[in-house]
Amino acid sequence: MKKGFDNEKYIRIQSEHIRERIGQFGDKLYLEFGGKLFDDYHASRVLPGFAPDSKLQMLMQLSEMVEIVIVINAADIEKRKIRGDLGIPYDKDVLRLMEEFTGRGLFVGSVVITHYAGQSSASRFKAMLEKRGIKVYLHYTIEGYPANIPHIVSPEGFGRNDYIETKRPLVVVTAPGPGSGKMATCLSQLYHENLRGIKAGYAKFETFPIWNIPLKHPVNLAYEAATADLNDVNMIDPFHLEAYGVTTVNYNRDIEIFPVLNAIFEGIYGENTYYRSPTDMGVNMAGNCIIDDEACCEASRMEIIRRYYTAVNDAAREKASDNEIYKLELLMKQARITTDDRRVTVAAKERAGRLGVPAAAIELEDGTVITSKTSDFLGASAALLFNALKYLAGIDHDAKLIPKRAIEPIQDLKVRFLGGKNPRLHTDEALIALSLAAVQDGHAKAALEQLPRLKGCQVHTSVMLSEVDAKIFKRLGIDVTSEPVRG
Repeated sequence: MKKGFDNEKYIRIQSEHIRERIGQFGDKLYLEFGGKLFDDYHASRVLPGFAPDSKLQMLMQLSEMVEIVIVINAADIEKRKIRGDLGIPYDKDVLRLMEEFTGRGLFVGSVVITHYAGQSSASRFKAMLEKRGIKVYLHYTIEGYPANIPHIVSPEGFGRNDYIETKRPLVVVTAPGPGSGKMATCLSQLYHENLRGIKAGYAKFETFPIWNIPLKHPVNLAYEAATADLNDVNMIDPFHLEAYGVTTVNYNRDIEIFPVLNAIFEGIYGENTYYRSPTDMGVNMAGNCIIDDEACCEASRMEIIRRYYTAVNDAAREKASDNEIYKLELLMKQARITTDDRRVTVAAKERAGRLGVPAAAIELEDGTVITSKTSDFLGASAALLFNALKYLAGIDHDAKLIPKRAIEPIQDLKVRFLGGKNPRLHTDEALIALSLAAVQDGHAKAALEQLPRLKGCQVHTSVMLSEVDAKIFKRLGIDVTSEPVRG
């Protein structure tokens, strides 16, 4: 994929801009950090050149002044809410985040449990963290939040929350996922710091939508596609337009909450002299680091199509609503694209239609599109990997990487001993067989060594993927979509 984003420039100017924002307030800045810090693969897909951990790298430029506070909602602990991309509960992800941060040399000061109402699981989680020497603070549900400003900005509102003791000038407030209470945690701290005579400020770091590119730019449309299940909508920031006469982009929730935030700032400070719009509160500099707009536009269009396929597959499994699909279809119209704009989609459907069996297609780094079909020995996904690896290794397409006599015992095991109905090898089984063959066979060894070159490649299958195949493609870093048809 053609590079469209200058990651080095981003790390440099983003860290500089945050330093400037700290100086604007004086003593301390609470930075609400939205999105993913370690593995922002959405950003890396729509902004080619953006490293998935670039936000973390940026923070490491400020490591001497950064303190991290991790926020988790007590209700999410109680419900055992799962982080979808990793498949782990939010409370386990808090521990993972702490290990990741400290492993990179960043200081994690504490954990805040929000919406606490005596939930037993949250209390156990608190006790477990404290046994490990981790500071834990409790924040409570505030009646009338966010509308009842006099009550919120009072000893019975923010005043009831624990005061988080912090040591450094930049406090990054992050969480395992949305709805954790990051913003309320920041605002509560502004209230407490003000009572103590500490001049503290608030800012918001969100990569998307990008405020200084057009509202209907494909990068911003791709953000709407990524949050279609939340029904987020990008909007022109009316407060910024009125204050400065400049058109900027924000999203509906920040625009809707801004009058309340403004009133809370006035309740804490007496007046809000810092921010005249939601855009003012942001510190994101990503829009200034796009170096090839068309490359980012094309990458974003492909992301919208991938998001659409994810939704229609989820709907087939009764995990997504029709409204989510309708919104994605509307976004595709706004971006002037259809599923046929994705080359592998067309190739896989064409071969499946012609042969009458499940098929798959992959687009490699050089633009070559390779297809496969289901055979007696391999599923379409496993066959696709082998076809791609042979091409990359310069091996003749008709060459057999694994002899028939090596596949048959695996099929026998699956059907006769493990009770399986499908004797064909899935991707994981095929790759294990390939690694065994590579011990003695030069072609198999050469093919196996091509696996890293599949990262970032595009795949489409004519039938829905099995859970096993989906996980293997994800581990290989392949962007895969499927028709919502059961195989």
